[in-house]
Amino acid sequence: MNGVCKKLWQVVAALWQLGLNLVRFHMPMDSQEGLPLGLDALDARLVPEECETISIAGREVATTPVFYAYWRFAAERQRIFYRRLQRASGPLTDDSILRCFKFTNSYRASDRVSQFLIRNVIYRDDLPDDETNLFFRILLFKLFNKIETWQLLEAELGTLIWDSFDFDRYDDILSRRMSSGQRIYSAAYIMPSAGNVFGHPLKHQNHLRMLAHLIDQNYPSRLTDCKTMAEAFTLLLSVPSIGPFLGYQFATDLNYSTLTNFSEDEFVVAGPGALDGINKCFLSASKIDPADIIRYMRDNQEQHFADQGIEFQKLWGRPLQLIDCQNLFCEISKYARVAFPEFDGLAGRKRIKQKFISAGSLPVPWYPPKWDLNGRIAEHSFA
Repeated sequence: MNGVCKKLWQVVAALWQLGLNLVRFHMPMDSQEGLPLGLDALDARLVPEECETISIAGREVATTPVFYAYWRFAAERQRIFYRRLQRASGPLTDDSILRCFKFTNSYRASDRVSQFLIRNVIYRDDLPDDETNLFFRILLFKLFNKIETWQLLEAELGTLIWDSFDFDRYDDILSRRMSSGQRIYSAAYIMPSAGNVFGHPLKHQNHLRMLAHLIDQNYPSRLTDCKTMAEAFTLLLSVPSIGPFLGYQFATDLNYSTLTNFSEDEFVVAGPGALDGINKCFLSASKIDPADIIRYMRDNQEQHFADQGIEFQKLWGRPLQLIDCQNLFCEISKYARVAFPEFDGLAGRKRIKQKFISAGSLPVPWYPPKWDLNGRIAEHSFA
């Protein structure tokens, strides 16, 4: 074994044990009979003589305990999703961290906001489905990424269609909501203001102008002309104030609709949270393209679940896609702040801000029809 690798693992093993002790200390007393996600089973992985490396894009990289927790987290978070659908009684999970803090689903399209976008914004029998209106609705929703903001606009304006778009009316409604002390933007990620381009003092005013600008510049048809997700991503990067992270997220959201029909496995861009998670999962991955790492996780998911004896419940037969593996790196980065505090990552954050608040059972999910999942879901009983 490489001597440097052995020394690194000796340090990691010592730090990891310290981290486990901290986890035990912070757990509620009724939860200390087992480590989060069964991580006590990882002790054998930390023996320096068994230092494990994997090959990604032709380069060898050493894994950390967070790498193994990534797979356990994905499986347990998916189990929680199914338990909520099945209206299971009792605790949704034995994992104290997942019980205490809020984490997104293993599959991005299963999250509350994505489900609302798919069901209540994109696939609407009462709204036009031409390319301009689909593009308008999706971007209008995603610029704010907040269900309550969409519902406010609908309540005040009725049907939200491009032909009746009026900047002043939209601005007045949103400005009044802000004046009342309520948020109109989601806290999930930061939207740049685009004020240097459109010149308004308030962020939402610039975003409304930006949306109108995109329609005027024929972005809907330009998007539908794109042959690949990478090409659509590049088009969205030309939008004022839209960077790589938002460009990829928006490309994914637009692809839920009939505007494009790309595979979610053809292109990926790692956001800041995913980069932090990657840094925690591997001792040194800086020389590997993050997209190659995410693709490795997608390509080898079944092997790693099997290696750890994990039964992963796919989304009605649909394996994790690139966007899901990217998101899971974000979530394991958050999880590791508590479970593995010795791994600082790139951001060095130590706390998870959002606490989990139970909302009870979930409505039956519904996905883009082109995925061919809804028929399988309809055959399933959620009693």
